[in-house]
Amino acid sequence: MKIVVLAGGLSTERDVSFKTGEMVTKALRENGHQVILLDVFMGYSDKEEDLTGIFDRAEAVSVKVAAIPETAPDLEKVKAQRKDQSDNFFGPNVIELCRMADIVFMALHGENGENGKIQAAFDLFGIRYTGTGYLGSALAMNKGMAKQLFLENGIPTPRGTSLKRGEDAAKIEACGIHFPCVVKPCSGGSSIGVSIVHDKAEYERALKEAFRWENELVIEEYVKGREFSVGVIDFQALPIIEIAPVEGFYDYKNKYKAGSTVETCPAELSEQITKEMQGYAEKVAEVLGLNTYSRTDFLLDAEDHIFCLEANTLPGMTPTSLLPQEAKVTGVDFNQLCEKLIESSMRKYKN
Repeated sequence: MKIVVLAGGLSTERDVSFKTGEMVTKALRENGHQVILLDVFMGYSDKEEDLTGIFDRAEAVSVKVAAIPETAPDLEKVKAQRKDQSDNFFGPNVIELCRMADIVFMALHGENGENGKIQAAFDLFGIRYTGTGYLGSALAMNKGMAKQLFLENGIPTPRGTSLKRGEDAAKIEACGIHFPCVVKPCSGGSSIGVSIVHDKAEYERALKEAFRWENELVIEEYVKGREFSVGVIDFQALPIIEIAPVEGFYDYKNKYKAGSTVETCPAELSEQITKEMQGYAEKVAEVLGLNTYSRTDFLLDAEDHIFCLEANTLPGMTPTSLLPQEAKVTGVDFNQLCEKLIESSMRKYKN
């Protein structure tokens, strides 16, 4: 197959996306495919190109990837590096290359990659891609909207509310939310801009930090407990993985720096809790319409109450990512997982 692995973009998770793309590209090439790793924002070349036979030169034209830094990228600097200085999100030759591919493997994370915009554009262009369609992507990416759908469908989630820039920050009191609480961007990822706050002063600082990234936030009660994640492929849950950061909580640094967390899969849970949590993960996929693959994050408090936090429509595929670890427990190695995700995604075009 001719495959474009699409990464990068203009997201705070840009660097993480490249690492996912690098690993997926390597695996798919080992599986015998012709694969181009492409930055959706920078594109390929800034000139009019004859793209005939470009997949025969796939390795030469692919993006070269560096290690993931410990901090999120400066997106203004990224924009300044684009040669044509266009405000078009799709870089030069991106659409043309994607249309030439049998399928696009979506290695994007965060804004635009996971919010359904690219998926909708690809649907219009007739481009096949991996992962959930535009509607499910949009619903899952908006944490406030997803939380409402969880509540309406009996999926337990921490009490919370949305807060837009300019609204009264004290509105959380009317919703019964007290300190400590969690402040996070409504549609962000990789825990960027997320804070756990214990008093009013910390709350004000957390709002200022989170509003750096977005104009709408989610404020929710803090639940102290163990952290878990459950991958779902074709509405079937994978083994549960537990995430225990060595220090602090599961933030950007702890997610992507090797050795920062202890990950246990399958998680050490009772059979009852295991089935219940996996059942909620499958229900999240059903409710949000995540019809190929996804990963849902949970907390479990000291009284064994389960709380669903959010769903990820394009789970990371980095050396420390969770979905590959879960799949491995079932006997599916990384290369096989990449094929499985493509097969799952291709089925949506046969219906």
